[in-house]
Amino acid sequence: MSTALPVRRLVRRRDCLVAGVAGGLADHLGWPVLVVRLAFAATALLGGAGVLLYAWLWALTPWAEPGEPGASRMAGASDAGASGSGRVVRRAPVAIVLTSLSVVAALVAIVLATTRPSADATEWIPATALAVLAAVGAGAWVGFIDRTDPERGPRVELPVRIVLTVVLLVLAGALMLGAARVQPVTALVAALVVLIGIALVYAPAFVRLWRDLTDERVRRIRDEQRSEMAAHLHDSVLQTLALIQNRAGASSDAGRLARAQERELRSWLHDGDASADSDLATDLRDFAAALELDYAVRIEVVAVGMSEERASGELAAAAREAMLNAARHAGGDVTVYLEGSPRAVDVYVRDRGAGFDPAEVPQDRLGVRESIIGRMRRAGGSATVARGAGGEGTEVHLRYETEAPRG
Repeated sequence: MSTALPVRRLVRRRDCLVAGVAGGLADHLGWPVLVVRLAFAATALLGGAGVLLYAWLWALTPWAEPGEPGASRMAGASDAGASGSGRVVRRAPVAIVLTSLSVVAALVAIVLATTRPSADATEWIPATALAVLAAVGAGAWVGFIDRTDPERGPRVELPVRIVLTVVLLVLAGALMLGAARVQPVTALVAALVVLIGIALVYAPAFVRLWRDLTDERVRRIRDEQRSEMAAHLHDSVLQTLALIQNRAGASSDAGRLARAQERELRSWLHDGDASADSDLATDLRDFAAALELDYAVRIEVVAVGMSEERASGELAAAAREAMLNAARHAGGDVTVYLEGSPRAVDVYVRDRGAGFDPAEVPQDRLGVRESIIGRMRRAGGSATVARGAGGEGTEVHLRYETEAPRG
């Protein structure tokens, strides 16, 4: 009893010569890839059918998913670089090949136009057309396809455009000086076509520049609209929410709800385009907003200086524990002051409660002793708990040195 072989989905290889079409079709049909490439080459000679089929498959066939069978031609480095990361690796220097073809065709056209100016134009027009088409193809390839390749794009794009510009300018000059004496109209039209070809070589760069300018304009308009909306909301909604907090008090449900809505609205107005990565200040602000919904407390988080400390560190965990203790036992107004520098990060959590002496805390109460002081000590930092200024409230000071002091 025969077992049917599974049919692979038609996808393009990410580790390919040009576009991964031949390799993907070979995987789909179970044929050697060399046979498929020879078939494309043979049918390309039959009225260009192979070229049309290749272009059709290129446009409609998706890339193989990372890790999918057939995503990479070879195991090892190619699997890790192409199929594993999702990056497309093209082994054939298509832009350089097209540039070389354009140079050779241009040299042939220059020789025919300058050494045999009285000859029929059909002798040098095909070479001129091939030079222009190959140049436009090379410019489009380095502008749209090779540019996404971090290893080839920046290194190849500028030299290719310079070579093509020089070659096509020389070709246009040769047509005007050589063939124009016998066939002025034909030579002039051919020279104009060559100049148009030069413009098309740079067209991808101009298209990219236009897109960048358009995106920048859209971002600027969006920022202006956001600023206008922020000014309007500050004069109306935010002032109303602040008035509700002052009238209702920090411990009331209305005050806490107004505080949460004010914080959320300010975050949307001022941090709408911020990075999704959470740093320490952002994490503490989010935690403060959550505490204000659960406890009768108002927490103000102030961050000064730049800090590379991430929100997932032990410092953040100890700071959250200190904020939770202040909200649970003190209530009222709590201030969190974050100061970052290239060498260290300091976090101060101050409340206005009754305060306490850490030495009087029973040994079985491990909240402050282990969750704050012990955690910071194990992480290589320090933590101190003391009464606030004038003996009122409690101040927790957390310090974590990001760079060893020099001495």
